[in-house]
Amino acid sequence: MSAINEQILRASKEIAVKFIEAGRISPSGFPELFKTIYFAVEETVKGKEKAPEQKEK
Repeated sequence: MSAINEQILRASKEIAVKFIEAGRISPSGFPELFKTIYFAVEETVKGKEKAPEQKEK
């Protein structure tokens, strides 16, 4: 695992823990919400991949 991916994982975990502590999410909702948080952090850090070109109408 690269260093940047480890940092993304740690940051995502800390955010999820803070949301649980604040009562914003329940521990039972952790698996689904962690993925959402992880991908949001990853997108922010690495930048959004180029979206496929939309078909012209």
